[in-house]
Amino acid sequence: MGQAIEALGINLPQLIAQVANFFVLLLILRFTLYKPVLRLLDERRQRIAEGLNAAEAARAEAAQAQANIQEQLEAARREGQRLVAEAQEIANRIQAEAREAAARDREAALARARAEIELERDRAIAELRAAFADLTIAAAERVIGQALDRQAHQRVIEDVLAQSPFSGN
Repeated sequence: MGQAIEALGINLPQLIAQVANFFVLLLILRFTLYKPVLRLLDERRQRIAEGLNAAEAARAEAAQAQANIQEQLEAARREGQRLVAEAQEIANRIQAEAREAAARDREAALARARAEIELERDRAIAELRAAFADLTIAAAERVIGQALDRQAHQRVIEDVLAQSPFSGN
């Protein structure tokens, strides 16, 4: 085996020294470079995982916020519809009250007009009676040719008029 190693051009003491150097270098690199690099990689992996978790939490929070916004919009929409319905109801009630007030005013004006017409009719009848009485007395005075007692004749005429069909009673 010694000849085979020499035939290949391998120097055994130098090979052992290189293998020993390789293991020493491997141990030095392991403690000085490999462990810190692994630690940095682990820390980076951990930061990435935390970032992903934070992103997932933010996404969930955003989804929750969006749901809350939709809920608030829906509540606002319902509130707006309720307010519009209330406003329509109030407007309808005001219109109905205005119609009722107009009808009451119309009825009151009609009643006042009827009362005024009745009062005017009564005044006209009274004026006609007085004028008729005066004319009757004047006619009777001319017929008789003498002045009659006005108060006595006035009572007689009023009694006759009260019994006549034109009395208005």
